[in-house]
Amino acid sequence: MARTSGKLSRITEQPSHYDHLEQMSVGELLKHINEEDALVADAVGKANPQIEALVEAIETRMKRGGRLFYVGAGTSGRLGVLDASELPPTFGVPEGWVTGIIAGGDEALRHAVEKAEDSPEQGWNDLQAFHPTADDSVIGIAASGTTPYVIGAIRQAHQNGLLTGCITSNPNTPLAEASDFPIEIIVGPEFVTGSSRMKSGTAQKMVLNMISTTLMIRMGRVHGNRMVKMQLTNAKLVDRGTRMLQDYLGLDYDEAQQRLLDAGSVAGALKGKGRKH
Repeated sequence: MARTSGKLSRITEQPSHYDHLEQMSVGELLKHINEEDALVADAVGKANPQIEALVEAIETRMKRGGRLFYVGAGTSGRLGVLDASELPPTFGVPEGWVTGIIAGGDEALRHAVEKAEDSPEQGWNDLQAFHPTADDSVIGIAASGTTPYVIGAIRQAHQNGLLTGCITSNPNTPLAEASDFPIEIIVGPEFVTGSSRMKSGTAQKMVLNMISTTLMIRMGRVHGNRMVKMQLTNAKLVDRGTRMLQDYLGLDYDEAQQRLLDAGSVAGALKGKGRKH
C-alpha cells in the first residue's frame, strides 16, 4: 500500500464512490449497495490461485491430524466463528477440528469489546489455550491487514511451526507479510466509507465458505454432492437425509427414515448397502 504522511494508505479506508447518502431514496440506496456487492465475486475469483495454495497446504496437515484455527477481531472474528461453528452440524466433523477465535472472547460475538484487538500478544495467548501443534494451521482474518491481535497471532504461530494464512482486503499489508499463504481480496472502497462489514465482510464470508467446504469435501465428508455425514439435529435435516436415502437406495420414505435414524447419519445408513441403479 502507498504511504501518505508517513502512514499506510488503506483501500478499505478510502472514500466511498458515492456521496450524500442521506439524500438518497431507499430504492437508490439499495440499488447502489447491490451494485457494489456485485463487484465482490469477481474480486474473490481473482484470488483463486492464492486460495488454492492455502487449501492444499492445510489439507496436507489435516490429513496428518492437524486442526484449523481462524483468528480475527470484530466482524472478521465473528465470521470466522460462524464458519467454524457450522461445520460440525453440516459435515459431522468433531468439535474443535475447525475453531474460530475472536478478540475479546465470546462476549465480542454480540458486543464490541473495547481495545480487544489492540494487543499483539493476546491473539497467540488465546490460541495457546487450544495447545496448538506444528500440524495445525491458522488463518488470520482482518480487512485492514493491520489488526495487532491478528498479526501477533500469525507471527507467533509461524515462529512455532504452524502453517499460517490470512484474508485481507488491502494489498501488501503487515498481516500478509507475516503469513505463509496470504489471500488479498481487493474489493475497493466501501459504500459507507470505512464500513468493512460490507463488501470486505462479504468477501471474507465467501472465501471462508470456499476454504472450509473444499477442505470438507477433500476430507471425505461429502458423497457425490451431498452432506452425507450431517448431524440430524432437527426435523428438516432428518427429512433431507431420508430423501437422500430414498434416492440412493430406492426405498419408500418410512423405511428410509427408519434406516437413517437407526444409523445416525446418511453415511452410516449407506455403509454396505450400495447405491440403486
